[in-house]
Amino acid sequence: MTTALDSTILSLIAFIPLAGALLLLIMPRRDREARWLALGVSIVAFLASLHLPVHLVRSQAGFQFEINRQWISNPNIHYHMGVDGISMWLVVLTTFLTPLCVLISWKSINDRVKEFFIILLVLETALIGVFTALDLFLFYFFWEATLIPMALLIGMYGHGRKVYAAVKFFLYTMIASMFMLAAILWLYAKTGTFDFGSVQAAIRSGQLEGFAAAAPWLFLGFFIAFAVKVPLFPFHTWLPDAHVEAPTAGSVLLAGVLLKMGTYGMLRFNLGLFPEQSRGNAPWIMVLALIGIIYGALVAMVQPNLKKLIAYSSISHLGFVVLGIFSFTQAGLDGATFVMLAHGVSTGALFMLAGILYERRHTYEIAEFGGLAAPMPVYATFFLFIMLASVGLPLLNGFIGEFLVLSGAFRARALYGVLGATGVIWSACYLLWMYQRVFFGKVTHEVNLTLADLDGSERAALWPTAIVALVMGVAPLVWLNAIDPAVRSALSPFTQLASKVVGR
Repeated sequence: MTTALDSTILSLIAFIPLAGALLLLIMPRRDREARWLALGVSIVAFLASLHLPVHLVRSQAGFQFEINRQWISNPNIHYHMGVDGISMWLVVLTTFLTPLCVLISWKSINDRVKEFFIILLVLETALIGVFTALDLFLFYFFWEATLIPMALLIGMYGHGRKVYAAVKFFLYTMIASMFMLAAILWLYAKTGTFDFGSVQAAIRSGQLEGFAAAAPWLFLGFFIAFAVKVPLFPFHTWLPDAHVEAPTAGSVLLAGVLLKMGTYGMLRFNLGLFPEQSRGNAPWIMVLALIGIIYGALVAMVQPNLKKLIAYSSISHLGFVVLGIFSFTQAGLDGATFVMLAHGVSTGALFMLAGILYERRHTYEIAEFGGLAAPMPVYATFFLFIMLASVGLPLLNGFIGEFLVLSGAFRARALYGVLGATGVIWSACYLLWMYQRVFFGKVTHEVNLTLADLDGSERAALWPTAIVALVMGVAPLVWLNAIDPAVRSALSPFTQLASKVVGR
């Protein structure tokens, strides 16, 4: 039964963080109060987001919790939001990671503290907007709105070449987004609406003038914007710089949520609006995904920098997501969605762990460590657990998604499954070797003997990620039962395409 809260819950979830940012803006400059307010607001947003999985009708494939209001009459732009079983979990992931970002920044951010948390909360609102917008203009608005706060986080609070990394991130993603904007404007010119459902219906009716000739270019317009955001090989070069120079909270949200904007966009818009073009372009896209899986893993293996190693592992893991999406199988898309969520939790935690080490030693160089298991046993235990989740150990969150993706890839083409499976082997190699160099062996730097173990705020940030990583591995159906109907709906045009081909 639909309630009044169901029609407003998405607006509440999206704009609670923005309201918190405005409160921070007008409050006096007191760092302690700013931290507690940011934490309180982000926890309230997370608790509000739990309404979605609790009240989602899991047997229903379409969008739920919809709100659709006229925003601008000319051009015809609507404030239209809604979620299905795919986007709902990405909203919950965003609200889950944000309070952890506040906790992990509790002691590490000491300069312009109020501004830091304002930027963080504004970024949360923009990210939630991306996953809930069902109007193409509104989607693009939130999509671009994520750029400024993330660039500010990197440029103002990062390390080393932070301004260079921030500008590179901003330019790469903004320029790529222009192609998507051009495609959106073409669709609006032909349909007179930005509404996703209406545009999709117009395309599927086959009566859209000039669509057949324009479709390959429209597909590419969306795809380029999403491929750069993922980032898919060879559009990945901005990511290592952004990660290495970003503050810990910036890296957590960048890896945990921001990169998922690209894979979510492919699933929702490339497959949703252009099924024939998606099917036609799938072979070379899957080749790029496989290159990303293997290349990202091999480059991670030779990294001397801990944070850069984790950054390249993200390129490899997101390659699995793209591989699953363009396999056009139930298992592949289920797995792709699950990997998005699992990667957000485990890689977000890995960046938190790397940031904790940086606060103590002010370096990410692996050679500077060694033997840390003795002075930091609790830290070493958390690192081992999260690393095994990222490797894909059975009963932890990384296993289910990658298994489903590889199953889907095998069904699409056996060679894709075989090559993709090597990525799992390489990830075990570089992560286990990294763990051995950082935590075992002799202590070669005396300062490492005196490093403090995890404090209260660090443990509070890490425990939820470890618990969720375990629960996702043990009880994946909690997530998959909601994802399945949305995936079946996304695959329905491809089932029809296959039947047409068989009919011929």
